[in-house]
Amino acid sequence: MKLQPNLCLAAIFLLFFSFKLPLFSISAIHVLSNHTDRLALLHFKQSITSDPFGFLSSWNDSVSLCSWPGITCGRRHPRVTRLNLQGHNLKGSISPHIGNLTFLRYINLMNNSFSGPIPWQVGYLFRLQCLILANNTIGGKIPVSLMNCSQLKNINLYGNKLNGEIPKEIGTLIKLENFRVTQNNLTGGIPTSLGNLSSLLLFTVAYNNLAGNIPDEIRGLSSLEYFLVGVNRLSGTVPSSLYNLSSLNSVSIAGNQFNGNLPSNIGFRLPNLQLLEVGGNEFSGTIPNSLSNISRLQVLDLYSNNFVGPVPTNFGNLLELWGLNLGQNNLGGNSSYDWGFLTSLANFSKLEILTLELNNFGGALPDSIGNLTSQLRLLFLGGNHIHGSIPLSLENLINLNALTMERNLLTGDIPECLGKLGKMQLLALRGNRISGKIPSSLGNLTQLSDLELSDNRLEGSIPRNVGNLKSLSFLDLSNNNLRGEVPL
Repeated sequence: MKLQPNLCLAAIFLLFFSFKLPLFSISAIHVLSNHTDRLALLHFKQSITSDPFGFLSSWNDSVSLCSWPGITCGRRHPRVTRLNLQGHNLKGSISPHIGNLTFLRYINLMNNSFSGPIPWQVGYLFRLQCLILANNTIGGKIPVSLMNCSQLKNINLYGNKLNGEIPKEIGTLIKLENFRVTQNNLTGGIPTSLGNLSSLLLFTVAYNNLAGNIPDEIRGLSSLEYFLVGVNRLSGTVPSSLYNLSSLNSVSIAGNQFNGNLPSNIGFRLPNLQLLEVGGNEFSGTIPNSLSNISRLQVLDLYSNNFVGPVPTNFGNLLELWGLNLGQNNLGGNSSYDWGFLTSLANFSKLEILTLELNNFGGALPDSIGNLTSQLRLLFLGGNHIHGSIPLSLENLINLNALTMERNLLTGDIPECLGKLGKMQLLALRGNRISGKIPSSLGNLTQLSDLELSDNRLEGSIPRNVGNLKSLSFLDLSNNNLRGEVPL
């Protein structure tokens, strides 16, 4: 049967529009949605109360939305995919209309002065992968609705005023890689659901008010590299599961109320550590010899615990170490044998900080102290039972900024050679039995800001060139047998 010409023409038109109509409809949708994004951003701008650099001044109808500063649109459609307003001193609140920007994948508002809560409407941003609100004054709770954003990989809320608890629903964000909420006012505990996040690389909740234990469920964090929970109110023993996370690079649990011992085999279970901070807790027992196996370790902080016994003498393998903090424990046995570990420390060419104060180290300080690297900047030896004279070999430590040997049993003179340590800013020798005169060479320490020589047996006059110490802000020479005036 042959089609009539008018019917054939109708069929062609019908076929043509069957392809064109959806394209026209999609285009119309994009125009409409782009309008929605524009309105949402204008509402966002209205919530800004201060824009000192005028960064948002071109957010108006005279400029195409996708050309607005801080805005990035998709390549295939004019929808807003990125909002980056980092570091423009903006002040105001985050508009709830942000929830209408449903194509957003990236939000960065860090280093501004945003306040008020995180609007619950962020839960509508189901494409969101990165939320960075660090260094503002945002308050309120972390909205539970944020846990609806199942594509999230990075949450950075560092340095705000958030309160309340970490939502227990955090375990639903199975793509999460970074969770940073350091320096807020969060309470509650570490959610057990955290163990579901097998992709998590970084978990840092330091400087909050979290309490309770570290849940054993963290055994599920098979990719974890950074576990930073210092300065909270966490307590109990550290679960064995933490020490089984061999991927860990940095562990900081300092400033809490943890107790128990460090595992004797910690160095074999966590061989990739570069930072281990357990200071300011209630750990006890001895320092494990296996720590020497962590060859990449850069910082070891065991400060202010109840560790006892000798310092391991096999630390010589820790060639990357630059910070060793063993102060305020019960280490040593008030014996000259306490210093055997110094020989191994001589291999540490990168060591800058060595703190051994407030322990039970005794005997004379060996000359090998001068074999430590010349890179050493801080050497704290105060509050021990060290006797004998101050080693002349200290003159080798030419980059020392601080030397504290207060409240020991030191005798003899203050060595002239200390005047060669031209970068010294703090010299504390108070509370010993040091005699003789104050060496005039100390007047060469032009960077010295703090000189503490009180409660000794020093005699004679105060050298005139002490008056050359123009940086000096604290000087204590009391309770000696000195005479004359302090040179000005």
